[in-house]
Amino acid sequence: MIAGACAPQKDNNIRSNQVLTEGWKFTKGNPGGAQATTFNDNGWQEVTVPHDWAIYGPFDKKWDIQNVAIEQNGETVPTEKTGRTGALPHIGDGWYRKTFTVADFDENKTALLVFEGAMSEPEVYLNGEKIGEWAYGYAYFYFDISDKLLKDKENTLAVHLSNKEFASRWYPGAGLYRNVNVVVKNKQSFDQWGIFVTTPTITAEKATVNIKAASSAKGGINMLTEILDADGKIVASSWQAVGANGAFEDNITVPLPKLWSPETPYLYKAVTKLFDGKIGIDEVTTRFGIREIKYTAENGFTLNGKVTKFKGVCLHHDLGPLGAAVNVAAMRRQMEILKDLGCNAIRSSHNMPSFEQLELADEMGFLFLAESFDEWAKPKVENGYHRFFDEYAEKDVVNLVRATRNHPSIVMWSSGNEVPDQYGAEGLVRAKFLQDVFHREDPTRPVTVGMDQVKQTMQSGFGALLDIPGLNYRVHLYEDAHKAFPQGFILGSETASTVSSRGIYKFPVVQEKEKQYDDLQCSSYDLEACSWSNVPDEDFVLQDDKPWVIGEFVWTGFDYLGEPTPYDNFWPSRSSYFGICDMAGLPKDRYYLYRSRWNTDEATLHILPHWNWQGREGQVTPVFVYTSYDSAELFINGKSQGIQKKNNSTPQHRYRLMWNDVKYEPGEVKVVAFDKNGKPVAEEKIQTAGAPYKIVLEADRTKLTADGNDMSFVTVSVVDENGLPCPTATNRLNFAVNGAGSYRAACNGDATSLEVFHSPSMELFSGKLVVLVQSGKDKGDITLKVTGSGLKDAELKLQSL
Repeated sequence: MIAGACAPQKDNNIRSNQVLTEGWKFTKGNPGGAQATTFNDNGWQEVTVPHDWAIYGPFDKKWDIQNVAIEQNGETVPTEKTGRTGALPHIGDGWYRKTFTVADFDENKTALLVFEGAMSEPEVYLNGEKIGEWAYGYAYFYFDISDKLLKDKENTLAVHLSNKEFASRWYPGAGLYRNVNVVVKNKQSFDQWGIFVTTPTITAEKATVNIKAASSAKGGINMLTEILDADGKIVASSWQAVGANGAFEDNITVPLPKLWSPETPYLYKAVTKLFDGKIGIDEVTTRFGIREIKYTAENGFTLNGKVTKFKGVCLHHDLGPLGAAVNVAAMRRQMEILKDLGCNAIRSSHNMPSFEQLELADEMGFLFLAESFDEWAKPKVENGYHRFFDEYAEKDVVNLVRATRNHPSIVMWSSGNEVPDQYGAEGLVRAKFLQDVFHREDPTRPVTVGMDQVKQTMQSGFGALLDIPGLNYRVHLYEDAHKAFPQGFILGSETASTVSSRGIYKFPVVQEKEKQYDDLQCSSYDLEACSWSNVPDEDFVLQDDKPWVIGEFVWTGFDYLGEPTPYDNFWPSRSSYFGICDMAGLPKDRYYLYRSRWNTDEATLHILPHWNWQGREGQVTPVFVYTSYDSAELFINGKSQGIQKKNNSTPQHRYRLMWNDVKYEPGEVKVVAFDKNGKPVAEEKIQTAGAPYKIVLEADRTKLTADGNDMSFVTVSVVDENGLPCPTATNRLNFAVNGAGSYRAACNGDATSLEVFHSPSMELFSGKLVVLVQSGKDKGDITLKVTGSGLKDAELKLQSL
């Protein structure tokens, strides 16, 4: 151990990170070809990054017509598909240009240009010279620009992106949709993503924090590591001298550790500092959690010694009306909704997650399955990742792991999803190759693959090879897979794919697959699924009855752009129906079915359908109740419809209360829930509403940060004269924002709507929509006014602070 060194001064500019957010210029197409690096950009659009050029539309089926057979869905004959990638203009070329200066750069410094995601196939130019390229639109990557950067002069950065047709199975977004950074540091410094923090031993009295650091340091350089608790207090510190090849390793004891978990997401910081004598030459702060994960045949998955099942959802990377462009406020809102649901885990599907999403998962307490690829060497789509696999797969996995491995939320990696390589001996070679790369870069976490060809993987050894066998659907094969695979447990890596449209109900109420209707909607009785999938209750049975099933990741938490199953062949339909919540983030009925089982801290009592059925008087209109209680009594206009109790006769009866013979009559529906002793403990009611009368606004947040990026999501609905919600209202509403903010977008959750999100007008869908209000950079009041013909206006005050 080495003593006597002092901390670096705070103002010595040993490392800087410049986020290139503002001042970008963008143009669609390819003006001047390669000359676009120096092309006159006077007519280009001014944008901020992160940016998605395609989300502004318009929606049109011409953008992504595909004549294909989707093998994952069991199709053998090609048919015309519209909306498969969101029916937005993402295909084609785009150019971004920005000028910037770096004041603290000289010959003793190293400069890196870091991209967190660029869709796709980026070619990067600095001062007119090409400095590099990458392939995968979801990858993080960087270039050393030390010999190209001009000191104290204006540098011109140009990025060419190309989105090919038939390159994705969903909406991929377009552009520089994640951050771009310039990192300047000393020549002798930590490598990019070169620090790895783990917690190999934990007891109630102490925890060992292991620090491994890769650097360009030479002899005579020392590393000081300080461990800070959540209040910023130093709780442990240690010195180490540089090792071979610039490597450092240290084990530091933290007394009385506070453990990270979804219930208590406690975070520490490791501040690692390099010294040349007494002079500080580099410093990196790494946030981490102290936690222990294990996977065993005996107990499945344990976190900090406690058996824990994954109550997870799959999420695509798009943020609905914001497209693929990263926005922290939007992701935080999604995750707050998931917290109330009782969800404890997220799978990034089928892409590498954003840094911001992982930071939120650490802070808010979500277990995370970080996924890498949807395609290996065998193609799913004509211009997919298979074109790059041999050259880039290892590089992409290395960057994924090194960039994100310090997040305590990540508890497993996924090397692929439903890859066609599940067939054939070469598939086993690729699976082992990728798993070995993950293990080499991170020996502390296991690797899975989402497998849909379960019989094949049982026979070939593909499933036996994996650390964690992940089954996508195939509930009827769980028992066989458990017997065939040696791991002793199964993960539901993708489950349900139940489809529904918020507030839409179809009669008669029947359980069906691939059900289609003339209005291109799906019923919210939650009994409709895809040909390959099932309704939630069938997964619940496996989760509850089979201790060797370690949890599930539902497809999906929120609706997303593209993949409009079961309406791939119909127009207009441009987004998914899979979500537990719709694309606006509004809960569907199914939200409460999952909540009744997942949220063990709060009671759930929810009635469906709505009770506005003019013309259905006297007709059978079943009433379902999703509840955490075991029994309840239903009343229609005060008349009892009987008591229902959950039972094991069918999966649906086990998890839902259903009154299938109720006949519609306008008025009041009330449900009274009973505890296990038969005592009434809660009630809920809905009523038939009159004509829409006034607009009601409800914001998720009323205080915003004046940073130009923060957002408030305002739920807009209409009620009748008595204040009752109007669940069938489709009024057109108009939005105006004044003051220290701006109107950003609106979304009504209708998968068939062709209204562009950024227009300040939209029709309600099932009585609701959501307006996004964005803060400016000036502090002050923001006013949102919503109007609609024949309706009483509404106004909402927000603050930008």
